This record gives sequence, structure tokens and C-alpha cells, in this order.
Amino acid sequence: MTERHVETISKRGQWVSRVPGESENSQSFASRDEAVAAGRALAEELGIPHRVHDSEATGVATDEQSDADADAARDELLPDTTDEHDRPLDNPSG
Repeated sequence: MTERHVETISKRGQWVSRVPGESENSQSFASRDEAVAAGRALAEELGIPHRVHDSEATGVATDEQSDADADAARDELLPDTTDEHDRPLDNPSG
């Protein structure tokens, strides 16, 4: 059995401090420094070790979406909102 601990990792473009297997003890941060500080504080509060797994952050949060899903969403047709003269079809101001 692995030792209970707090880990700070880069995940999908964000930094996360978490206790593996305990979703209630997980937080996401935009910066590594924020995540490390929060992870350190959580580890101290829980009385368990804190481990930082360094990796290069991309600075971009990403979704777990397949290429097929992205293509389908991009190809979805939306209703026209303007007429042939680029005037709104439904203008609430009259």
C-alpha cells in the first residue's frame, strides 16, 4: 500500500495539489507557486508528506475532447441571425 501524501503536479495545463484517491482534497491553480503553497499547507494540516512533481506547464487549460467530437462541434450549423443585408432577424429594440 502506498503512503498517503499530498502531491502537486501539472495536469492538462493547470497545477493541481491533491491527495491521490481523495477528490475532496484536490484543488487546481493557474500557477505552480500557488499550487505548491496550497499543497504544503494541506500536507501540514493533514500531517502527511508533500511531494512536488515538476514539469513544464503549458499555460493552457485543455479539455479532454476527442478530435472527432471537436470536428462535430465545429461542423454544427447554427441558425442564421442576419438577413441578406446583414441586419438582425430579430431586433428587440425595434
